[in-house]
Amino acid sequence: MTTEENALGPEAEARAARLNANLAKVDELSKRLTAALTHRRQTDPSLHGPAPDVYMKAAAAYLAEMMQNPAKVVEHQINYWGKTLKHYVEAQQVLAKGELKAPPDPGPKDRRFSNPLWETHPFFNYLKQQYQLNSEAITTAVGDMEALPPEDRRRVEYFTRQIVDMFSPTNFLGTNPEALEKAVATDGESLVQGLENLVRDIEGNQGDLLVTLADREAFKVGENLATTPGAVVYRNKMLELIQYEPTTEKVHKTPLLIFPPWINKFYIMDLKPQNSLIKWIVDQGFTLFVVSWVNPDSSYAGTSMDDYMRDGYLRAMAEVRRITGEKKINAVGYCIAGTTLGLTLAHLQKAGDETVKSATFFTTLADFSDPGEVGVFLNDDFVDGIERQTAQDGILSRTFMSRTFSFLRSNDLIYSPAIKSYMLGEAPPAFDLLYWNGDGTNLPAKMAVEYLRGLCQGDGFAKGEFPVFGRPVSLADIKLPLCAIACETDHIAHWRGSFNSIKQMGSADKTFILSQSGHIAGIINPPSKDKYGHYTNDGPIAGDPEDWLKGATFHKGSWWPRWRDWLAERSGPMIKARVPVDSLAAAPGTYVVATPAPIAGL
Repeated sequence: MTTEENALGPEAEARAARLNANLAKVDELSKRLTAALTHRRQTDPSLHGPAPDVYMKAAAAYLAEMMQNPAKVVEHQINYWGKTLKHYVEAQQVLAKGELKAPPDPGPKDRRFSNPLWETHPFFNYLKQQYQLNSEAITTAVGDMEALPPEDRRRVEYFTRQIVDMFSPTNFLGTNPEALEKAVATDGESLVQGLENLVRDIEGNQGDLLVTLADREAFKVGENLATTPGAVVYRNKMLELIQYEPTTEKVHKTPLLIFPPWINKFYIMDLKPQNSLIKWIVDQGFTLFVVSWVNPDSSYAGTSMDDYMRDGYLRAMAEVRRITGEKKINAVGYCIAGTTLGLTLAHLQKAGDETVKSATFFTTLADFSDPGEVGVFLNDDFVDGIERQTAQDGILSRTFMSRTFSFLRSNDLIYSPAIKSYMLGEAPPAFDLLYWNGDGTNLPAKMAVEYLRGLCQGDGFAKGEFPVFGRPVSLADIKLPLCAIACETDHIAHWRGSFNSIKQMGSADKTFILSQSGHIAGIINPPSKDKYGHYTNDGPIAGDPEDWLKGATFHKGSWWPRWRDWLAERSGPMIKARVPVDSLAAAPGTYVVATPAPIAGL
């Protein structure tokens, strides 16, 4: 043997040994994976996908299109065949020249294909281009099916897009160059670590697969999240009421009470001091109270929307008035908490109660005639399944809700994290927003079904039919001054639906602000970042939302200062700052960190 062969020999042997050791670990992990999957609890099949009639309607519509307009269908097919053949010929011509490179790539840019090999390597580039051609052909075919009614079209288009995204070559080890490169470079260690991550997630979710989005050890609520000083000043079975310590010598006389959504935890508004809406509000000279909702277990099965309003909204309002000695308060509702704040305000108006001086709605839908993208999950196939499962469990599990909302942005919240964790073997990032996103809450069974049936499906609030304490209320019953902030790319509460909700409210004093970005980033948008701007329009909140936007003025920077000025005008004179007394616990309280009892059978 030569000197060079002697030098390479031990290194090659060492790599082979590492590879064999990793293969043995894969075998061991595979056994753990099999064992973990056996713990998966059987749930209603309707929670995992739409009813088969969605696909039957799509097939019937395509067949009808072929019968009624065969020329258009043939044109689609020929166009697809032509592009595919041209792509194949170009790839063959390059290879025939003896060049190991990709042909011209006119396809759209897609961040899923950011690895350079997708552009330079002929095999991977061919896969990418053909996938994009296939995606375009399928999307065009579905989009041109005129026989589908609008609601069915929306669902078919959405679930078609989910299938197309799922079959991206980036999602499979054998066709992902980045994953293959790393596996070779690490002698299979990356695949072992990825499998360990997969097994960890399945074991941690009782046999279900839910990708861990953030490092669970990097954050602790109350230590490096939700650190704005304050105290729990009231507690009942539904909520803890937090009063925050003032940072100014004087504050506005009228206190402010925020109701966050109970689908998630309130500390999205207090992740860290630099982007904390809670801290910013306190720094502006307001006496701030925030509700921290209980995370329910099955003992809350019979808790209703009325219970949230009676023991949540009305009780919190009463306690804020008691603690501050003020007759009136200002209130904020975020997402579902905004919808329920609207119901509460309509009830108070009918009762002649002027407790609330003004209201602010963050990303709130109250008119569900067009629920937006989330509407694909509001048909009977899903809701019937939810009703059956919640009747069994007593709650709508946070796991189902987290998975559902993730599928609204599946490439960002499912496939991309799964590739990094399971194929590349990377540890989840220490990202506070993603940590919060994975720290979800359950919903009581009765409340969840009332909300889905009565508000989302029945559109009861907009129709004036949804009952509060036995009496129907309507959007027109809300007559106090109000401000609404919606977000331009919100995939949960789309801004047009928010606009249509606000315009039906009976108030003569309405302000509507449209923030750039989405459901979270558009709201948690501190002025210091100077990141997202917003739109305003001095005209009436009426007519078509698009017409309002066409006449709107764009402003750089956060909407927070504009809202502060609006709120200050309705918050009375400045008085000596109020300090929390009779503390039950330091903020962020106990409910936000409590873990509900597990569902039977898990």
